[in-house]
Amino acid sequence: MPIHIRANPGDYAEACLLPGDPLRAKYTAETFLSDVVQRNGERGMLGFTGTFNGKPVSVQSSGMGCPSAAIVIEELVQLGVKKIMRVGTCGGLQADLTMGDLIIALSATAADSTASHYVLGEPHAPTADFTLVHEAVHQAKHLGKPVRVGPIVSSDIFYNPDPDQAGRWSDRGILGVEMEAAVLFTLGALRKIQTGCMLLVSDVIVEGEFLRISDEEMRKAVDEMTELALHTVTS
Repeated sequence: MPIHIRANPGDYAEACLLPGDPLRAKYTAETFLSDVVQRNGERGMLGFTGTFNGKPVSVQSSGMGCPSAAIVIEELVQLGVKKIMRVGTCGGLQADLTMGDLIIALSATAADSTASHYVLGEPHAPTADFTLVHEAVHQAKHLGKPVRVGPIVSSDIFYNPDPDQAGRWSDRGILGVEMEAAVLFTLGALRKIQTGCMLLVSDVIVEGEFLRISDEEMRKAVDEMTELALHTVTS
């Protein structure tokens, strides 16, 4: 039995959603899944297994940042999970993005040392599984959900002391900044599992002004992203 996810092989489905927030994991399980069983509560890292349209699927919270996510991902792999889709939020880095927009990540620049430690400091480009990306785009078209597809960056700091870094990332074509995908994609490659990442834009900077999505808009956008993610991982 793993140390932080106190479950046994078979308790989790092969397909798993990975939100950062434990309460969002609980909300997802209660709102979208049937026949739900809580599988983990250790350290408040809530995890559940149920079915979506009759197909088994799990949802497990990762916490914030690559170090926490890496622990959870490693232990999910130990428990037999083979497909992980992160569902989270990001800061929008392109001028044409608005709050509530949905991004499907192709790659995640590792502005965090956790992913680098896993590859012993050697150059590596953390990349999503193409099959999951392709399926997510296909499902988005089927469900009528507009999405942006492209690169993101995983940062190890939320309150960034460098006020110009977001602009430099934007100039390189990066769509959004979050905190977990780089290690998820790196572990996907190393552990030979499928990994993907969907992000809704929760805040943007417009002409130096920081704008944050409202709670009502956030709930609606999270529901739409979660529905898309579940269709993707269970297809």
